[in-house]
Amino acid sequence: MKQWALVTGASSGIGLHLAECFAKDGISLVLSARNENKLQELATHWRQQYGVDVVVIPSDLSKPGEADQLIQKVKANSIELTYLVNNAGVGTYGLFKDTPVEATTSMLRLNMEALTVLCSGFMPDLLRTRGKILNVASTAAFQPGPYMAAYYATKAYVLSFSEALAEELADSGVAVCALCPGPTASGFQAEANMQKSALVQGKRMPSSEDVAIKGYKAMMRNQRVYIHGALNWTMAQSIRFTPRSWATAVVKFISKPV
Repeated sequence: MKQWALVTGASSGIGLHLAECFAKDGISLVLSARNENKLQELATHWRQQYGVDVVVIPSDLSKPGEADQLIQKVKANSIELTYLVNNAGVGTYGLFKDTPVEATTSMLRLNMEALTVLCSGFMPDLLRTRGKILNVASTAAFQPGPYMAAYYATKAYVLSFSEALAEELADSGVAVCALCPGPTASGFQAEANMQKSALVQGKRMPSSEDVAIKGYKAMMRNQRVYIHGALNWTMAQSIRFTPRSWATAVVKFISKPV
């Protein structure tokens, strides 16, 4: 039986390379992102190169009701998912008091609400197919993050939700993985206006392709949490033994504008 994977935020970065991992394995794709032209270009290329079916459904999941509409459009194509990849996400950089509330609420809707709605809406499919969910969180999930306060909080939600859902579904045949990359070479930093942050400026970051390939493999082996990179893993573990006030102060220091 043909297997289908839905990948959100599939037009660039980690999402693009996650989608290509499925295509290389002969798994048909539903691609969703805002950039329809880029999605169509990728769909044409992967159909030709890998011989898979690819359906493009452009969507802006930061808008109210868009997640529900995406679910309905997938079902209208008579597609039953085996894999759900919630990769679409965005960040805002700067002091919370200076950030427009509209930008914050849009981010909350995309990073948390849409992800949750898609998990719920496609759960009947995934239970029937004994499928897998990959939710892209971040190493930001492990501690508070001054200068990106709301963003760090959204990723803490993604990690906590994913781990709890994995345990709830442990006997169902459905596996859930939270992928937690650190700063990654992608379009995320530019969109979040982070170019002047000490967290990324002048730093050598792993490629989005490497993060995607390793995250994909972690999902396929049913790993519940995958932290990309040995240093990121060590830092995430150290948070358990560090007073939270110290951890928060460190993040403030390494994230400040330079």
